[in-house]
Amino acid sequence: MTGILGDGAISYEKAKELAQSDDPAVRAALAERKDLSPELLYFLAEDASVDVRRAVAVNEAAPRQTDILLAHDADADVRGGLAQKIAQVAPDLSAEASEKVRAQTHEALEMLANDQITKVRAILSEALKDVVDAPPDIIKRLANDIEIEVSGPILEYSPVLTEEDLIEIIENGPASGGVAAIARRDGVSENLADAIIGTDDVEGIADLLGNGSAQIREEALDDLIDRSASQELWQPPLVARKQLPEGAAQRMAGFIAENLLHELSKRADLDAPTMAAVKEVVRDRLATGEAPDKKALNAGFDFLKVDPPLDTAKRLNAAGKLHDKVVIKALQAGDHAFVFAAMIERAGVDLALARKIFIEKNPSGIVALLGKAKMPASMVMMVQQQMGRIAPSEIIEPEDDKTFPMSDEDIDWNIEFFSTMAERA
Repeated sequence: MTGILGDGAISYEKAKELAQSDDPAVRAALAERKDLSPELLYFLAEDASVDVRRAVAVNEAAPRQTDILLAHDADADVRGGLAQKIAQVAPDLSAEASEKVRAQTHEALEMLANDQITKVRAILSEALKDVVDAPPDIIKRLANDIEIEVSGPILEYSPVLTEEDLIEIIENGPASGGVAAIARRDGVSENLADAIIGTDDVEGIADLLGNGSAQIREEALDDLIDRSASQELWQPPLVARKQLPEGAAQRMAGFIAENLLHELSKRADLDAPTMAAVKEVVRDRLATGEAPDKKALNAGFDFLKVDPPLDTAKRLNAAGKLHDKVVIKALQAGDHAFVFAAMIERAGVDLALARKIFIEKNPSGIVALLGKAKMPASMVMMVQQQMGRIAPSEIIEPEDDKTFPMSDEDIDWNIEFFSTMAERA
């Protein structure tokens, strides 16, 4: 827009005249100038045109008083532009800057961090995520935001957050996806890794395992390897992880998904005896089409032949972490044993009852179990197809992803019916 006014200097009197032009494009071009006097920029910050106010919001030459004014602006894009600008300017305030200027800048940042529009807070978060000298109280406020779009960048990248801060955020329960964001940080310590693992956040642990800079205690890693037999989401990052406990590769060869066997057998860090043992297990599996140890059978292929991870599901549920997103992601990853355990835990039914429903391949029973577990309608067809192996003509279809296809009365009737069948069996 500055082309409207040319590139040369403009006198104060001429600028004052242009600031009152009837053409908003002229006023906006004027508001972009870095050589405009502070009082004229403040005047333009109250302009009726949104374009003019946006131009002032992103202008680094605008006086700090305009930040407070524009932080209250009715237009979210004005506030968003201000958030990006002020986040970049704030850390550069010199020690000589007046206390008043620093206070005004901090007040504007605080207002933007509390903005009711997620987009504005997200812009501020993105701008501050790498800033070493960002105000700690603003960073902590953004890190605890309920929207992952806002908290995610700070949790994953901000150098301002200490290990103690991050552990406290984990203990208090961050936004959904927050644990995973922390798990992706560069240089995760053993203590922080312990806190992440303690949440039983499936996605977060997968990201932790895939983080090559994360330090994980050997005993904790060993436990995760055993648990990965029924948690397929963890298998790819484990196979790719540089250092594995002794004997881990051979154990993993017995249950990991077939597409990962080749990757495991190519690891360069395995000694000759271990490599020979791994290749033997791989040959046996490829020859027979199954894992040699039935107990370690890949849960994604036949969840009824393994013990479902009920303890894990119970811990997640007690911590308020067994939410729909986790279960859906496990279903998409083919971790049917975990989905089965989640359904049982959330429905509060016996394992025998749930097994009976799937053994009978009854679509009404499966849908009733999902309904009892308060699972979303979007899972209904997937579970019938993938886990129930229901014929297409018999599948119960919901009207849409939000409307569950069975009434509460029918859900209770089916659960009682299969409960009786399970008891008789």
